[in-house]
Amino acid sequence: MSNHFVGKYEAEIKFKLLNHQQFLQQIMADGAEIFTENNTETDYFFDNPNTPLAQQGISMSVREMWPSGIKLWIVKGPATSECKAIDIDDCNHVKSMLSTLGYQCHLTTTKTRSIYFLGEAHITIDHLADIGWFAEFAIMTDEKSQLPELNQQMMLLARQYGFTETLIERRSYKQIHQAHQNAK
Repeated sequence: MSNHFVGKYEAEIKFKLLNHQQFLQQIMADGAEIFTENNTETDYFFDNPNTPLAQQGISMSVREMWPSGIKLWIVKGPATSECKAIDIDDCNHVKSMLSTLGYQCHLTTTKTRSIYFLGEAHITIDHLADIGWFAEFAIMTDEKSQLPELNQQMMLLARQYGFTETLIERRSYKQIHQAHQNAK
């Protein structure tokens, strides 16, 4: 995997995207490099009903990506910017191990994701079926003290494409999916 994804912390800003094709054309015109396009990502979110991870500010998932074939075990939190992910070979085996440890899959989500590199940033264009399009500007670091500066750097980059602070989507995709399910 690219060094774009190395680091314990992620400075990330997400926006609702009104015109994904126009945005893609803009970043490509600015020299964005394709990492992966139109991957289907399925996330299996696990939690323990007796000691919920969410109460500790933690989210744990197993992610399968196709056609790239990338498989990850992801733990986010407890700090909102904290993100750890490791490559795995067999998602079903890891899901089985988590079940053995008392965790249950409580939510499965799917999105279409394309990732582009623009300088040090990775820009993600995501489509959540029946919900809409989103753009994320992100950069990873091992130094928590760098997060304010890196968040500012990502916001400056986002502004170049017409995004403002008022357009920031503060919910995680997990929260967006849960809200969408509750609204049905």
